[in-house]
Amino acid sequence: MMLITSLTSPYGRKTRMAAAILGLSSRVAVMHGDTRDPNDPLRIHNPLGKIPILIPEGGAPIYDSHVILEYFDHLAGGDAIIPADPARRFVELTRAKLADGIIDASLLVTYEGRYREASQKSDVWLTHQRDKLWRALDAISAELPGWEPPRVSGITLACALSYMDWRKPVDWRTKHPALAHWLEGFAAAVPAYGETARPADS
Repeated sequence: MMLITSLTSPYGRKTRMAAAILGLSSRVAVMHGDTRDPNDPLRIHNPLGKIPILIPEGGAPIYDSHVILEYFDHLAGGDAIIPADPARRFVELTRAKLADGIIDASLLVTYEGRYREASQKSDVWLTHQRDKLWRALDAISAELPGWEPPRVSGITLACALSYMDWRKPVDWRTKHPALAHWLEGFAAAVPAYGETARPADS
């Protein structure tokens, strides 16, 4: 299989971490994709021009990261990072999407600074996104996921918090020390967290 992604993408990290946790890394070749390059072939595989994209051997492209994690769970026999029991499955998937929303809002804050001139930046828009972050962090802090075995919600949350440490859309550690402690525990319990860290020079 080929995974088209970036080593700095939190969504791509989710897929790489899941592959490592599930013992699938040896079956996944990682290829760099540049979403800002109009000539990058990733746009052939995903018309939206977004990463990550998984191209199974002999199969059609799979995207986005959430669907790729579902596919990896299937390859691992199911009930590995996504519970098979419906009573637990949809709770887990909903919590994972909440953590995905943290990544989404963090990226939108980051892109506001990256793609707009200083005169174009909207404080209203930035406040709107940061309010999303605080509400989501408050909700997740009320019921933190377990570390072992790592599930889709924990994997996604770890990637979201790590991305916020890098891009700093909000100072989340000051307001949520319990979340910071959770991330430290996850990093210690799940070797794939360190193995999939973004390059130090990025």
